[in-house]
Amino acid sequence: MDLDEAGAPPPFRYAAVPRLTRFSDVLDEARYVPVPDAWWIALCDVVMSTRAIEEGRYRSVNMAGAALIAAVRNALPEADMPFVFGGDGATLLVSPEHRRTVETVLAATVTWVRETLGLELRAALIPVAAVRVAGHDLRIARYAASPTVDYAMFSGGGLAYAEAALKRGLHAVPAAPGGARPDLTGLSCRFEAVPARDGLVLSLIVLPEGGADRNAVLAVLGELLAEVEASPGMGRPVPESGPAMRPPWSGLREDMRGESASAGSRLLRLASLFLSRGAAFALFRLGVPFGPFSPRRYRRRLAANADFRKYDDGLRLTVTCPVATADRIEARLAAARAAGLVRYGLHRQEAAVVTCITPSLLRDDHVHFVDGADGGYARAAAMLKRQP
Repeated sequence: MDLDEAGAPPPFRYAAVPRLTRFSDVLDEARYVPVPDAWWIALCDVVMSTRAIEEGRYRSVNMAGAALIAAVRNALPEADMPFVFGGDGATLLVSPEHRRTVETVLAATVTWVRETLGLELRAALIPVAAVRVAGHDLRIARYAASPTVDYAMFSGGGLAYAEAALKRGLHAVPAAPGGARPDLTGLSCRFEAVPARDGLVLSLIVLPEGGADRNAVLAVLGELLAEVEASPGMGRPVPESGPAMRPPWSGLREDMRGESASAGSRLLRLASLFLSRGAAFALFRLGVPFGPFSPRRYRRRLAANADFRKYDDGLRLTVTCPVATADRIEARLAAARAAGLVRYGLHRQEAAVVTCITPSLLRDDHVHFVDGADGGYARAAAMLKRQP
């Protein structure tokens, strides 16, 4: 490890963590580096998300889950901030100097989700030191989805402990006073669901069974990744050309609920939002450049930047694959579970959905979170919980 002039190791920086360009390398635990005790874990999830999805509110659930990431990135645009989208929630790592800002943003996001989306978001801010006191670790790797976008991967059991603590109400962050609004600039859900190509969309969560041989578990996960990567398009749920944009009237009233009430009368805001969305729809439909902005380039970058696979001591995937591939994956998982190696949940559906964070249309570092269109990760998690 390099030392500074005083002989101490340099401060931890996520941007200094080596980038992995092959996703299969996330299974190599030697590639992970420890997160310092002084850092914090900010996380949230939607309470009773499965019920909300059953009521047809999956877009609202995904929006609530991604809101914290957008809000923190807007509040701290230059910060070194690793994050994970979980479908119905999100997790971020927070440096000590940014803790108070993130706590304020987290509280405002809880209020916004309740008042705007009609969902209950629980939130917590947990010191990494508490993870280690509880007997777990937190190590991080950086996977390069594209040359301009990285996603954080984790090992050590720390995130699982943090999620359990969140659900128990430990280190809870209360909601901000009514009317509080985080800055959600760039957060959108403007694209149509992406139909499965020649098969189905499979949302999958695979976790190690307690006490299982680690090498045997990693071998199972490697087999699953190889199965997915052998399928057409390596399982990518978003085609290279990107998804189609929803028409400007689709979800218009729901999107307006997130607009600032100070922007004018409700009718005026509705008209303004419709016009801006109509212009964007026409631009993407025609595919012609507008000044320095190219819709075709944006769509290609969206597909390249899409976050459809992640690792935190286990795999979380939303992929498109043939039915036969999904059958083989499920059979392999059933065998691994019978052998006491893993627990898993999965959900099959006909399409995927994308939730986007695009602070600037002129930059290529926009991020896009993929989930199944019929509840995806939340339904897979529900199946996982039902397993004894």
